[in-house]
Amino acid sequence: MTMGMDRWVRRITGWGILGVLASSMLVLAGCSSAPASGSGASAGQDVVTVSDEPDSRRRARIRLELATGYFSNGQVTVALDEVKQAIAIDPTYFDAYNLRGLVYQRLNSPALAEESFRKALALNSSAAAVQHNYGLFLCQQGRGNEGIALFKAAVANPVYADRSKSYMAMAGCELALGRRESAEANFMRSYELDPGNPVTGYNLSKLLFERGDYTRAQFYIRRLNNSALANSESLWLGIKVEQRMGNTDIMGQLGVQLRKRFPDSRELTWFDRGAFNE
Repeated sequence: MTMGMDRWVRRITGWGILGVLASSMLVLAGCSSAPASGSGASAGQDVVTVSDEPDSRRRARIRLELATGYFSNGQVTVALDEVKQAIAIDPTYFDAYNLRGLVYQRLNSPALAEESFRKALALNSSAAAVQHNYGLFLCQQGRGNEGIALFKAAVANPVYADRSKSYMAMAGCELALGRRESAEANFMRSYELDPGNPVTGYNLSKLLFERGDYTRAQFYIRRLNNSALANSESLWLGIKVEQRMGNTDIMGQLGVQLRKRFPDSRELTWFDRGAFNE
């Protein structure tokens, strides 16, 4: 079985939500009034620079940068206070509502989180970072079709820098809906854009393994297990792939790694039992 939605969301949080948020903040630091997701000026519009930034937006941006730092460090209520101050200074600042949605999501207040994401999109309907975060929120709420629609809108933005994360998130949402073929296709798109993402590589290999495409599954899981990002799950998947292909020597090598690095893992227990269907 592929990993469940709740477990999958926990696995991608570091690379998904915060990654997209961080990218959005990098855009804001350079041009606080820029179009959605750093898309640059459209025809007939000048590029917005720091000197064009109103004082209210500058002060709100500083508050939002502080809030982002607190949120990243797990100081969620402090982050919320800073976000509220940013919004009080500049009620038109869509990025502040985007972060407020993430904060309320972390605080398990889904109604307030959704209100914040909706407000952010009302202020900037083409903000890909907001579409990503709102889409992931909707998937977590069991509203997968709505979430997938937002991911599709985000990746359709040609200048959106974090399309790999949105393809990955969309694939996970599709897995929760049982759409394995489209999930595999979107994990592949994510991988093509960011081959170093371990969550994408793991899930892509797992899907290929589960449908019997062992050669391709081997390629992706070997690449992950040869990196510093390998964990007990990826090593176990690698063992199962090599077992199906009859590569006992490589199975043994992976087993040694599993025993040395993850001696208390359930995967080592399965390996010792020869429970390759676990």
